[in-house]
Amino acid sequence: MRLAFSWLTVLPLRVSDVDRAAAGRAIALAPVVGVVLGLLAAGVLWLPFPPLLGGLLAVGALALATRGMHVDGVADTADGLGCYGPPERALAVMKAGDVGPFGVVALLVLLGVQAVSMAAVPWEAVVLAVAAGRAAFAGCCVRGVVAARAEGLGALVAGTQREWVPAAWGVVLAGAGWFFVGVGAIVGVVVAGVVVAGVVWHTGRRFGGVTGDVLGASCEVATAVVLVACTV
Repeated sequence: MRLAFSWLTVLPLRVSDVDRAAAGRAIALAPVVGVVLGLLAAGVLWLPFPPLLGGLLAVGALALATRGMHVDGVADTADGLGCYGPPERALAVMKAGDVGPFGVVALLVLLGVQAVSMAAVPWEAVVLAVAAGRAAFAGCCVRGVVAARAEGLGALVAGTQREWVPAAWGVVLAGAGWFFVGVGAIVGVVVAGVVVAGVVWHTGRRFGGVTGDVLGASCEVATAVVLVACTV
C-alpha cells in the first residue's frame, strides 16, 4: 500500500526495496488510492464554484495530486498511436518528451469530457470513476500481457496480475456504484473494462506490449468512460 501511494500520488513516501512481487501487489491495491484521490476531487467540487469551473478545477487537482503522470501517458500514447512506422518508431516518439498534435487533441477531449461530466454527476460517481480508473492498471497487467520495453514501469508490472484481480475490483466497483449512484454506474464499469481490454490489445499490436504510458492512458480513459455513463 505504501508503494502504491508512493507511485500514484505526490505523497512523500519512500520505499527502499521494490521488486516485481511488491510492484504487483501495489498495482492490485491501486483502486484504494483511487478512492482517496476521488474524495479529493469530490472535495473540490463541493466548494462554491460554478459547476463547470468546479469540474475543471477537480481535474486539475487530480493532475497535481498524481504528478501529471497519467495525463502524460495519455499524450504519449496518443502520439505513439498516431505516428507511422514500426513499433520501435512509435516507442521512440512516446519517449521523446514533447507533445504532438495527437497528444494535444487527446488531452483536450479526454480532460474536457472528465471536467464536464464531473460537474454533472453526484460526488459518489466521481469517487467511483477515479477508483475505476486505477482498477484499469490491474486490467493492463494480467498474465499474458507483455511489456513493450525491457525496462521501465511496464516491464516491472506487466503480467503480474491474476485474472481474478481486475474482475474482483469490477464486481466491487459495480456493486458500490449501483448502491450509491444507480444502473449507469454498472454500465460504466462494464464498458470501461471492455475499453481497457481493447486498449491493451491494440497497443500490444502497435507497440509490442504495454508501457507505463499505456497504463496511464488506460486509467484516464476508464475514468472518463465511467463518468460519461453516469452522466448519461
